[in-house]
Amino acid sequence: MDLFIVLGLRQGATESDIKRAYRRLARRFHPDINPGDREAAVRFREIVDAYETLIDPDRRSRYEAGHPADVQGASPATGFEGFDFSRRGVDHGVTFGDLFAEVLTERGGRRMPAERGADLHQEVTLSFDEAFRGTTRAITVTRREVCRTCAGSGRSAASTGACVLCQGAGTIRSARGHMVFTRRCTACGGSGQQRPRVCEPCSGSGLDVRADAIGVNMPAGVADGDTVRLEGKGNAGARGAASGDLYLLVRVEPHPVFTRDRDDVHTVVDVGIHEAALGARIAVPAPDGEVRLRVPPGTQSGQRFRLRERGMPSPRGSQRGDLIVEIRLRLPALLDERSKELLREFGRINAESVRQGSPPPADDVDGR
Repeated sequence: MDLFIVLGLRQGATESDIKRAYRRLARRFHPDINPGDREAAVRFREIVDAYETLIDPDRRSRYEAGHPADVQGASPATGFEGFDFSRRGVDHGVTFGDLFAEVLTERGGRRMPAERGADLHQEVTLSFDEAFRGTTRAITVTRREVCRTCAGSGRSAASTGACVLCQGAGTIRSARGHMVFTRRCTACGGSGQQRPRVCEPCSGSGLDVRADAIGVNMPAGVADGDTVRLEGKGNAGARGAASGDLYLLVRVEPHPVFTRDRDDVHTVVDVGIHEAALGARIAVPAPDGEVRLRVPPGTQSGQRFRLRERGMPSPRGSQRGDLIVEIRLRLPALLDERSKELLREFGRINAESVRQGSPPPADDVDGR
């Protein structure tokens, strides 16, 4: 076995080249990254053996001189008695920085904070009447939820046997020169057993995607463009973190009779010329049914009347809006001579022009 090839190096590689290659390969084949993968564990062992041979000047010299690398025998004598320097469970490739970084991590390090689930956004369409009265609408939301198979852990519950790296001991001895460090096995967390395999349904994320039907209460008076927030109905958070929220953008379909301005409702009502001239009480539509409106004598086309608190309810709980009725004069169809003669007589009696500041008479032109 060519140790330079194991590390992906050429003959004559420098010490810094060897260290860089070792760090790169160790991160790739480390048992923590490949739990339960025996091939990766064997490859990692070969990488460590190659590194500790080539990084030691004496052992490298013997290897380059043609002597076989001592990768299966006992570790080199250190001059200390009473220490177990057997190769089993000893990692000679760990640097002092790695050792002390691990100690600091175990004693005072903090886990990364759990990440809150993402917010979701969706549209919901209501009719004008649904927006006026309020309604309960069932919507389907596709979101990330806690995996039912692993309960969010991302791991299967079954054990796969003794840890490959520590051979079930739960600890690893790391030798550097004349010193030996004993530390908890990072592959199994000190349990001596291989860590559970990745949960297949969620691929280890602890979350899976599901489509759920949710009943949403739309408040009376909700307007087009309003946003309704449903707390905790967004994506589930990783590692037990809080779920995100669901934001519903409301779209209200237009109504053939009413238009809305904030909480006020506008409508246009046709009135006969005789009703506008003499006054009348007429029925006008309102969002909650017909109401009676008194049209005073002499009402002009375009004149508006306000009916207090007959508009839209306020979703904020404040006062209800108003109904604003605009008058539009409509002439009746002149079907008989008697009606025409009455209008001619009305014109003779009221001969003054209704067009103030009108220009002088021009040639007759038919209106189209």
